[in-house]
Amino acid sequence: MTDAMDVVGARQPAPVLAAAPAVAAVAAVAPLARARRLRAGDRVAVVAPSGPVPAEALDRGLHLMRDWGLDPVVLPHVLGAHPRFGYLAAGDEERARDLTAAWCDPSYAAVFCARGGYGAQRMVDLVDWAAIRAAGPKVFVGFSDVTALHEAFAVRAGFSTLHAPMPGTANFTADRASREALRATLFAPETQLTLGAPTARTLVPGVARGVTLGGCASLLAADLGTPHARPSARGGLLLLEDVEEEGYRLDRILTQLLRSGWLDGVAGVALGSWSACGPYPALRELFLDRLGDLGVPVVEELGFGHGASNVTVPLGVRACLNANDATLTVETPALGP
Repeated sequence: MTDAMDVVGARQPAPVLAAAPAVAAVAAVAPLARARRLRAGDRVAVVAPSGPVPAEALDRGLHLMRDWGLDPVVLPHVLGAHPRFGYLAAGDEERARDLTAAWCDPSYAAVFCARGGYGAQRMVDLVDWAAIRAAGPKVFVGFSDVTALHEAFAVRAGFSTLHAPMPGTANFTADRASREALRATLFAPETQLTLGAPTARTLVPGVARGVTLGGCASLLAADLGTPHARPSARGGLLLLEDVEEEGYRLDRILTQLLRSGWLDGVAGVALGSWSACGPYPALRELFLDRLGDLGVPVVEELGFGHGASNVTVPLGVRACLNANDATLTVETPALGP
């Protein structure tokens, strides 16, 4: 093919390409504002930001919360149902309104999610985040689909939260150790500094310090590209876990986090449970393949997530990940005085 010519046959000069704009440096993950610890007699709200909540399961959880000396109040739409989509506890606006109302009511010292499922992403942008910020930090408890809200509280409000069992889930009602670890974190957080599990092992050795973040891997990947997504995990200690994701889907999720640059500069990675995700030896090979080249410490099977047990981990606090000892040590208690 001949060179481009002008009307008199002279060779056109090569076009001058504009220089690419400089990419702004992404700030490292920073510590977040902590709520006060709970006390006996505290009134706490229970919300359902995601899926429908079985009444019997929730009743068991509420009974156990009352045994702690708490006064749990179920918000209006927790036991509701979406008129068309049975996988949602109620309409998006209703679930968002419950969360906003609970947070902004000063009579509630904490907000517990009843369970996960699916739906937090549908309602997260309907929450009144300006009102949430103005109300100040409060204890927030949940995991699984609630990861979308953990990220929103961090990015849009600047508040630390608890990745922990929920009153409508089995690892709250059926596993005493998980439940007692949460209770201790809520009432005496200074007793819950070194976190781990008998299953925890070194995947990649080393020691790293940073601020905790993360949760359900598929939710973190799904958040990429949304208007209020965290720009990067840089400088953070990243928690990852998931449930019912086959190996190739976890491969896709981790690859997306890598390709997007979201994992660039992460300080360390703690892996939790991978319930119903396939044989663990194959998953270990996948984690080594996808995370090993990050050059940071990685601990496996640290005990948080969808397993029968679920270690409570505060998000948004400084911690030390010692992959050599397979421990995560919180350097600031999860909750303040």
